[in-house]
Amino acid sequence: MRYFRLIAAFARASAQQELAYRTNFLISLLHSLLNLVTGILGIVILFDQIEMIQGWDFASTLALLGVYLILGALRSLFIEPSLDALAGMSGVIWEGTFDFTLLRPLNAQFMASFQRWRPLALFDMLLALIVLGVAVAQLNRTLNFMEIAGFLLSLMISLIILYSLLLGLTSFVFWGPGFYYTWIFNGIFQMARYPVGLYPGWLRMVLTWIVPVGMMTTVPAQTFGGDVSPLLLTGSLILAICLFAGSSFLFQTGLQRYSSASS
Repeated sequence: MRYFRLIAAFARASAQQELAYRTNFLISLLHSLLNLVTGILGIVILFDQIEMIQGWDFASTLALLGVYLILGALRSLFIEPSLDALAGMSGVIWEGTFDFTLLRPLNAQFMASFQRWRPLALFDMLLALIVLGVAVAQLNRTLNFMEIAGFLLSLMISLIILYSLLLGLTSFVFWGPGFYYTWIFNGIFQMARYPVGLYPGWLRMVLTWIVPVGMMTTVPAQTFGGDVSPLLLTGSLILAICLFAGSSFLFQTGLQRYSSASS
């Protein structure tokens, strides 16, 4: 409960800081709308030519876009603001002010992951849920309990995978603090807008098990049609646990290399 209270305090402080500038809200609103329009427009153009591709129709692909937007909103809400604060020449690692985090009687990884929030990303979340709701309505079927539970479980697994990948990349700031390593991931994550089955076989394997951005969106979207087997869910859960353990180990290893401002 202590950590949950801290998260709430971090979120309130971030909201007070960000909402103090009205221009930030307008720019964030415009960016969110453009991101939504370009995503939907791409799907509309694709299915204007064909009715189905690799087993995916318009409704199921729209559901996948909704999942992609949800993960993007969660990333913008708390993962990206906190981890980006570590990197770059204005980051706390470069400046040596990471000392203040390490001096607190709390887990350093927790502090580095949840200390900063971007509450305006909640608008992105609202748009994403609307897209997902429209997609589910387009499916013309009633979802049962197992499909809803499978979706929530797979979405949680996807969030863990997303966090683990970004934490692992960010951990390299302890070796090169002036660089934003997560930019490497940004371009690859864009490929998660579309079903992983649309890509060639070798790339499909890479996007499923090596850099699993395809799994993060395709698997949750497939649960609405009951197309996800328990074996696939189990495999994705094991992958998420392995990635989380690996990225946490990399972060803890990097901490040992950190030179404080007073050293």
